Amino acid sequence: MKQQFGHLLANLLLFGRLLRRLGMDVNAGRMLDLMQALDYIAIGHKHDFYHTARSLLVHRYEDLRIFEQAFELFWRKHAGEWTTLDWRGLGEQPRATRPQQNARPFYHASLSNSQTKNQNPDDSPRPLVQQTYSDIEVLRHKDFADMNFDELKHARELIAELAWNPGERRTRRKQPGADRLLDLRRTLRRNLKYGGEVLEWARREPKLKPRPLVVIADISGSMERYTNLLLHFIYSLSSGLNQVEAFVFSTRLTRISRQLHHRDAERAVQEIGLAVQDWAGGTRIGEALKDFNFKWARRVLTRGAIVIIISDGWDRGVMPLLRAEMERLSLNCRRLIWLNPLLGYEGYEPLTQGMKTALPYLDEFLPVHNLASLEQLAEVLARSSAFRRQAKQFKICN
Repeated sequence: MKQQFGHLLANLLLFGRLLRRLGMDVNAGRMLDLMQALDYIAIGHKHDFYHTARSLLVHRYEDLRIFEQAFELFWRKHAGEWTTLDWRGLGEQPRATRPQQNARPFYHASLSNSQTKNQNPDDSPRPLVQQTYSDIEVLRHKDFADMNFDELKHARELIAELAWNPGERRTRRKQPGADRLLDLRRTLRRNLKYGGEVLEWARREPKLKPRPLVVIADISGSMERYTNLLLHFIYSLSSGLNQVEAFVFSTRLTRISRQLHHRDAERAVQEIGLAVQDWAGGTRIGEALKDFNFKWARRVLTRGAIVIIISDGWDRGVMPLLRAEMERLSLNCRRLIWLNPLLGYEGYEPLTQGMKTALPYLDEFLPVHNLASLEQLAEVLARSSAFRRQAKQFKICN
């Protein structure tokens, strides 16, 4: 097959990378489907090749125009011809393009021997490690959607090592301490050695416990390229903290807290895949939050819980319902944090109706597209939120 297609495989991989940089949801599985489909068509006919690629790679109506321009630009003849299409003009309407990576393109390693023989030994490409001070540092800032298999495996290991601290809450119970509260019983016992004369005072202070954490993650089709690593992130939260409740949604809500109790992360992800029925479907954030507020909120939002919603904000549901459920959820939790993978893109603006509707009710709006963003989330969780109640009262009054 390699002899028949020549450099077609490498070109297809580059074409898929181009589409991903333009914001289209093109993953490695869909590119493999396209390669298998080429056995059933005449690849010499551009018309057949175009419609095959479009049917397998385009899954949103607004991506049709981007795909057409990218296809004509990428698969044009290279006989000295110039095109009037502009790379920078592709993908402006749906969403911003991905930030440029400084890493060396993977196809440079596949140069033919005839090209390398004619080069001066002093001009030979140097290893990438000389251009960066740390492989881990490069991986920390690399987008999850651009990672290869080995990088994804390493990223899962780094996610498992993250330390999480959602803050502490005061309980009604007291413990020995240096606070102003007097402990009369311990005071009497301590002063028996002085014949009943009170010379030492025993004091108490409130007992502190970690705050509960609730995670509600979007696993719809638009989040497919981030879903696997985000599930490992949720597993890391569940393993490092005692009180974590996790839910996923696409068109309906599914509780996955029980599946996260496995000792092996991969096994837990497999169990979640078997439990979820609407994997990579549509997105109805309002309906999912309504299901959570009416069925689960009274069980899991006790004792000042922190709620984390992970979604890109693309919603096919009704906006008034989303607004009402976001307000209800905001009033019932201690802090409401929204993690959006698109927020890490350069020039991103929350222009979708779902994201616009949810923004007024959020305490934190953060990216979740690489390892550095997860480290930022850990710092945000550890920060104090004393301003929280005042902000809510101001919101209600207005």
